[in-house]
Amino acid sequence: MAGLVFKSAGESHGPQLTGILEGLPSGLRVDFERLAADMAERQKGFGRGGRMKIERDHCEVTAGVRHGITLGSPIAFQIANKDWANWQSAMSVTDDRPEPSSERESQLSQPRTVPRPGHADLAGAQKHHFADLRNVLERASARETAVRVAAGAFAKMFLSEFGVETACHVRRIGGAVAPDQPWTVADIRTKTADSDVRCVDPKAAEAMRDAIKHAAASADTLGGVVEVVATGLVPGIGDHTQWDSKLDGIFARALMSVHSIKAVAIGDGVAQAGRLGSTVHDEILFDTSRTPGQSAFHRSSNRAGGLEGGITNGEDIVLRAYAKPISTLNKPLQSVDIHSKAAAAAFVERSDICSVPAAAVVCEAMVALVLADAYLSSFGSGALGDILARFRLYKSGIDDFHV
Repeated sequence: MAGLVFKSAGESHGPQLTGILEGLPSGLRVDFERLAADMAERQKGFGRGGRMKIERDHCEVTAGVRHGITLGSPIAFQIANKDWANWQSAMSVTDDRPEPSSERESQLSQPRTVPRPGHADLAGAQKHHFADLRNVLERASARETAVRVAAGAFAKMFLSEFGVETACHVRRIGGAVAPDQPWTVADIRTKTADSDVRCVDPKAAEAMRDAIKHAAASADTLGGVVEVVATGLVPGIGDHTQWDSKLDGIFARALMSVHSIKAVAIGDGVAQAGRLGSTVHDEILFDTSRTPGQSAFHRSSNRAGGLEGGITNGEDIVLRAYAKPISTLNKPLQSVDIHSKAAAAAFVERSDICSVPAAAVVCEAMVALVLADAYLSSFGSGALGDILARFRLYKSGIDDFHV
């Protein structure tokens, strides 16, 4: 069955993170430099915590690729956790765990019993009857997103074969907001290249850094809004006939699965709720002078964010994800010890002040995975050359559409 399947495994402080990506065709050349660059991008960002000073994420591909070319079999890869050296007693897989070699390692081995408000700690412990919250938080940690970015890098390599490219940027951090205007993939890549908050507007970027500094000084955390844009899409990807095949719903699920994301908007989706229909919908135009290879049908604007009826309409896809502030605060909120039931301050795990720039990179990876799956579902599996041939045939029908 055509499509892409992605699974991950591993704990935040375990030996490694592991990923399996199944469904990519044979014959795709792997750009290892692009893979490394994407891994590095996730680790950047003003407001990141001490963990990023320890880790130097490297994705080691262990299966599914030979001589730099995909084989069509499942791709397996792993990302080592360098901090594992400090956690071998606390996170030992076997019962015969080594004795802590330092006072710090001894402290790390102590059970966590006071859950953090806003985190999976308590709900996960209740679900699985855990006496130690670490059994939940290790997997619930955003460290898992390193695997998603690696998988997304493979998806982006595949999409490039069809002329599809993606980019991400930060629209808002706390009260600091970038100008609300459309940006192309090319603009985003150029303007965020040297921004440590991944913002296209220098003035807004400075305000974002100031907001993060203020939150840090107050022992607090900040959320924000990220935007992902995809360009080069043909009309007709996705489907209107079933609820679970609508591409907008699939995007929403994928983005909402990213840590801290609490809401998703497509195009001007949030603002449209308060407007008249005459000011919302993108009028349809027909222009035979458009560049060869582009559909003569196009829209006068892109308030729909490139999706109508759950289907791509040929315009850029524009998605926004809204991230809440991180749940771990250096000035902890009130909680309850799950053993004694006494009121207590939530425990503090090493964390970020603001992870919004990193969340943008993760959201872009998830968008790429959704699009790669949609293209595979539309044009089949097997060898890359055969898939591209089917795509070209479909595209010629779209370009010459007439009834």
